Parts: sequence; C-alpha cells; structure tokens
Amino acid sequence: MTKHGCVALVTNEPAYVLHRYDWSESSLILEVFTRHHGRIALVAKGAKKPSSSFRPVLLPLQMLRVNFGGDAEIRTLKSAEWQGRHIMPTGDSLLSGYYLNELVLTLLAREDPHPALFDVYTQTVAVLASESSAQSLILQAALRTWELLLLREVGFLPHLDGQTLSQQPLQAEATYSLIPEGGLCLAKPETRASLRGAQWMQLHAALRDTNPFQASLPVCATLNTALKPQLRALLHHHCGVKALRTRQMMMDIHSL
Repeated sequence: MTKHGCVALVTNEPAYVLHRYDWSESSLILEVFTRHHGRIALVAKGAKKPSSSFRPVLLPLQMLRVNFGGDAEIRTLKSAEWQGRHIMPTGDSLLSGYYLNELVLTLLAREDPHPALFDVYTQTVAVLASESSAQSLILQAALRTWELLLLREVGFLPHLDGQTLSQQPLQAEATYSLIPEGGLCLAKPETRASLRGAQWMQLHAALRDTNPFQASLPVCATLNTALKPQLRALLHHHCGVKALRTRQMMMDIHSL
C-alpha cells in the first residue's frame, strides 16, 4: 500500500469480482473479494463505455490484479489486469461459481481480510473451470469442501472430532448429525442425514491438513450424499434464508 496525497493507494492486489451493478450511465459499482483487504466495494468509472479498458476484464470467477484508492466506503478502481489463469466456467460450474460468490457476499463482512479463504476460493474456482468439473462427483466435492472451509473460517463450524454440547469423544461406529442449533450430536433414529464417527474424524483430520482443500476434496467426494443436506441446513441457518438464490436457480433449471 502506498500513499498518494492523503489517500491510500493499494496496488497489485489479487481480487475477484463477486457482483456488479449500475452506478450511472457509464459506471459500475463492484463487490470485490481481495486477498489482503477482504470484501470491498469499488466504483469503476466509465466501465460501461465501449472504449473502457475495464469492459473485457471485470468478469466473475477470473483472477485480477487491481489498483484502487480512496478512503470512503466505496473506493475507486484505478486499474484491473486479468491474470489469465483459466477459462470461464460454463453450465453447472458457472452456476456453482455464482453460488460461491453469494456465500461470500452473505457471510463475510466488508473489509475483513481472510487470505486463507481467498486461497481456498481460488482453488475451488480452478476446479470449477477445469474439464473434470463436468463430472458431477468432482463438482459436488469441490462445493462441499468450499462450504466446510468457509464455515470454519467464519466460526460457524464446530470441531468435528467430538460432540459439541457434551464434549464427549466420537465413537467410530456410532452415527452423528451436524445440526444448526446443537452442532455435532448423536443422530436420532429418524434422522436421514448422518455420518459415522470415523467419517467425521476423517473430515476433521483433512480440514487440519496444511492444504485443507486438497486433503478434504477426496473425503467430501465419498461423503457428499450425507454431507450435503447437513451443510445446506447449517448455511441456510447462518445466512438467515430458507434457500439461497443461486441454489434455487440451479434447482429450477434442472427441473426444466
């Protein structure tokens, strides 16, 4: 970060555009996820003009390097350079990318840095943009891994190596459910979504790995069916909604 007069200028900052909306006839307001400054709002002046250098680069799910300045709540984008890491995801992968963005916008406060989560986001987007994401199992595993690491980062995921309320250790063959109001607890007989204690402990160990995304991805692939509804309920609880907009959109499209 450098000083330009009395205004801080941030240079060469890794960033992703989460959302954009019109500000005037020629400009845009951007919600941006940056590595060192968290989620911030930027105004891209003249970005809608045909001659603007911003037009081809202010795209979602694409790594950028941005320069921005100002001390107001909405700062000014000075420049943006596409890093050219991968092509734009398509189909279900693109909708899944919008789902990542909705979760960041909903659960992360502005100007609250999460560099480790930014790196996980980058890894998740790389999977969505890869040819392997056409396989549903890989796509779903990437989403479950992202959800787990996001929930852990913002403090909404209990430890997965013991019962949350009783603090009792997990029994390898007993079944446990992750519920919004009580954390990890013994599954009731009528509960459909649950995992064995050994499986929760496997997830716990993967999340503590030095590269938790890569370590958790194969585990989530094997546990996706039971893990998905439990994480969905936890996310909806903390987001304060019955269904996230992007998830509802995906279900509507598939029903057609």
